[in-house]
Amino acid sequence: MKLSDYESQPENLDAVFAALADPTRRSILARLATGEASVGELAEPFEISQPAISKHLKVLERAGLIEREIDRQRRPARLNAAPMQAAIGWLEEFRRFWSSSFDELDGLLEELKQAEPKGAADE
Repeated sequence: MKLSDYESQPENLDAVFAALADPTRRSILARLATGEASVGELAEPFEISQPAISKHLKVLERAGLIEREIDRQRRPARLNAAPMQAAIGWLEEFRRFWSSSFDELDGLLEELKQAEPKGAADE
């Protein structure tokens, strides 16, 4: 990987990773993967207030990971997984790098094994 590959990151990648860094927000996203929900519904499994859940939702919304619209007095949240694709793509570059590095290391180790004299391993 070249340095230029690191510089061509999507602009909201930092916001996506920051949003995903919090376990509460990851739980909220997992819940929203099953369907839209209100702040009250999202707050139920947590021992934190609805205003705290609202703050988490704002972080997720700024990262583009959820969408919210006003539905009378409710503001249901809905998952938008598209921004996660940018994070997956960015991580995929590292997976390819490490996979290639491990393949090279495996090849080197195999060469060293074959070059080792037969009796040297027993000593």
